Amino acid sequence: MNPLIPQSSDHLLASSGLKSLTIKGKTILPIVQGGMGVGVSAHRLAGAVAKLGGMGTISSIDLRRLHPDLMDLTQHLLPSAISKKAINQANLEALKREIKMAQEGSSSFGLIAVNVMRAVNEYEAYVACALESGVDAIVVGAGLPLDLPDLAAGYPATALIPILSEARGVQILVKKWEKKGRLPDAIVIENPKLAGGHLGASSVADINNPKFDFEHVIPQVINFFKTMGIEGQIPLIAAGGISNLQDIQKLQSMGVSGVQLGTAFAVTIEGDADQAFKKVLAGSKPEELVEFLSVAGLPARAVMTPWLKNYMKAEAKLKNKARKKPRCTMIFDCLHDCGLRDGNAAWGQFCIDKVLGSALMGDTQKGLFFRGAGILPFGDQIRSVADLFNWLLLEVMPKIDNYATN
Repeated sequence: MNPLIPQSSDHLLASSGLKSLTIKGKTILPIVQGGMGVGVSAHRLAGAVAKLGGMGTISSIDLRRLHPDLMDLTQHLLPSAISKKAINQANLEALKREIKMAQEGSSSFGLIAVNVMRAVNEYEAYVACALESGVDAIVVGAGLPLDLPDLAAGYPATALIPILSEARGVQILVKKWEKKGRLPDAIVIENPKLAGGHLGASSVADINNPKFDFEHVIPQVINFFKTMGIEGQIPLIAAGGISNLQDIQKLQSMGVSGVQLGTAFAVTIEGDADQAFKKVLAGSKPEELVEFLSVAGLPARAVMTPWLKNYMKAEAKLKNKARKKPRCTMIFDCLHDCGLRDGNAAWGQFCIDKVLGSALMGDTQKGLFFRGAGILPFGDQIRSVADLFNWLLLEVMPKIDNYATN
């Protein structure tokens, strides 16, 4: 028995016929919970996933929203350099708290990771905080983290995991990292056509490009590893559209070691978002989704809520009025590039932090709800992480717990 997988989950793995996932010499279940911000995946969800032997992931962005004392200190601050510093410090404090609580909640099983977006200005500070807090892994998406080996040079035991969507990006990153003397400890291959949130395609029109299909990317990456002489050294984790055991079996037969899911975990009882958020997401259907240009100029997939309907109606008018803002009201966690702040008429004309913060509280009138394109295993039911693991590993549909639909 592996010490990172509890006996109950070890039995599930053996019965499923799936192979385990080994990252940095640590063997876990082949199930990874993706990072979801703002505040959707924090210590409760990450700790619960790890406790069952998987990898739980804390999204690092604007975690002060989950801590009333930190919000009381910062939510009324006006834009200034002093305010920005105070808010950033509050978010770092929140991240430290969340990591500690997730580690305690895991009961020393599984792995705890922190997801950091390369596109945010506080990227380096979040990475440093996570490393100093002793997380098992740093997962970075929304850009090529070519500098991550440098930032983590003093932490050789921490797994470094980039999120990429096509073989070319993998090739560029691996070659750059190799020159720095460090290879990725795993790579998440995210399919833009199937994943939720900010997607790794250059535009909406590019989402359906076959170059992103797992059937294309995975063999190309494996062949690249062979030419580099590193075959078998970097496990691949597929993300996007995974809904059941057959999906995982198919991907493992293609050479993938594990899978990453987001939306299915977001609607679990242990998920960190508000109950109203879970009900909105669980009640949504894949055909109700819309793809649109995100605040960072990349496509994103979300639920068609009242806010999104209103935004889509007004989008053309908002873009015609796009002007650079001399003083942005959001003074923290800003993306490097923002359509609203920078006056870029080709990109989304809304504040991503505000709309995601509203979604966290289940506000469909003001919130943007990201969602993957896959079918949720339990439909509109809010089930436990344990139920989801039973479904993914055995396709057993457990009876609904009395508290599951409260």
